[in-house]
Amino acid sequence: MSGLTLEAVSKQFGDLTAVDDVTLSVPHGTFVCLLGPSGCGKTTLLRMIAGLEDPSGGRLVLDNSDITAVPTHKRDFGMVFQSLALFPHLSVGENIAYALRIRGTPKADQAKRVEELLELVHLPGHADRPVSKLSGGQRQRVAIARALAVSPRLFLLDEPLSALDAKLREAMQVELRQLQQKLGITTIVVTHDQREAMTMADLVVVMGEGRIRQAAPPVEIYRKPADSFVADFIGSTNLLEIARDGSGGAIFAGKAIPGLALPSGLDRARLSIRPEDVQLTAPGNGSLTGRVTFLRDLGGTVETFIKVAGTTLTAVSTPRERPDVTAGDDIGVALPAEACVVLKE
Repeated sequence: MSGLTLEAVSKQFGDLTAVDDVTLSVPHGTFVCLLGPSGCGKTTLLRMIAGLEDPSGGRLVLDNSDITAVPTHKRDFGMVFQSLALFPHLSVGENIAYALRIRGTPKADQAKRVEELLELVHLPGHADRPVSKLSGGQRQRVAIARALAVSPRLFLLDEPLSALDAKLREAMQVELRQLQQKLGITTIVVTHDQREAMTMADLVVVMGEGRIRQAAPPVEIYRKPADSFVADFIGSTNLLEIARDGSGGAIFAGKAIPGLALPSGLDRARLSIRPEDVQLTAPGNGSLTGRVTFLRDLGGTVETFIKVAGTTLTAVSTPRERPDVTAGDDIGVALPAEACVVLKE
C-alpha cells in the first residue's frame, strides 16, 4: 500500500543545510511525530511536505505521484500551525467552513459538514460562538476541525499543543490520537516534546542536525536507541564508557558486566541503560560498588544518584523499593545485560 515517500530530500538556506538527505516512507494511516531539539530541521521538513518550502534536492511522492512541484493549495493537505491562525472576526462555524466556502460548497453542505466536525471534536452547538470566547483547548479543537473540513489526504501539525498548559496538553494528546485513529488519516506532527511523541505516534522520527538519526516505533526508540544522541534525547538514560576485556566481554569501572559482550572489532563503546533498569543492592552484592550522592523523592518514584569510579549513575525505583540509604552511604549497583544497549557512537 502506497503512502508518502521522501527521497533524499534536502534544504539549504545559503550556507546552512537545514535538512540533509532525508529519506523516509510513511504508510497510509500512520501517525508520525518529527521529534528533535530546536534547529534540527523538523519544521523545515514539515514545510516542504506542505509545499510551503521548495526542496533544494530530492523529491516527495504521494501515492506514487511526484508532488515536489505541486503548489500548496493543490495538495489537499490539512494544516494546523502553532499559532492556530483562526480568524478572530469569524464565528466557530465560519472558521471551520472557510475552506469549503472558498471552494464553492453549497451552504447547506457547509452547515452539515460543520455540524459533523463539531461533533467529532466534542464541541456540539458551538457553531455560532465567537472564537474570542473560547478557551485554549476549544480553539485547538476548532483549528483541528477547520483543517479536516476538506477531508485532506494528509494532516500536518506544527507544535499544535505547545501553547496549552500541561494538564490540558496531555488530555489533547490523547484526543488527537483517538481522532486520528477514528479517521484513519495519515498524520505528521512536529514536536520537541518526547512525552508527546511517545504518547501519540506509530512512528517516531528523531532528527538531529538536519538528518534522521532514527525512525522507529516509540518503544523501539526508547529501548533500542540507534546512537548516543537518540538515547540521551529520548527520556533519561545513563551513558557509560565501556571497554572490551580479554574474552570479548564488556568492562565498566574496572569490572565486567555479566552477560554483556562488545561487537567484534569494537574495543571501546558507550553503553546506555535506563534509570529504571539499574538495580540497587547491598554493597558487595552488585557487580559494582558506588556511593550515594543524592536522593530525590518525587512521590511516585525515587531517584538515587550514585557515584561509581567518577561517573554518576541514576537509578529510579518505586517508594516501596526505595533503598534504605542516605547520601554518603555505599551501595551495590547491578547493570542487567538484557537492559544494556551498546552504542558505537
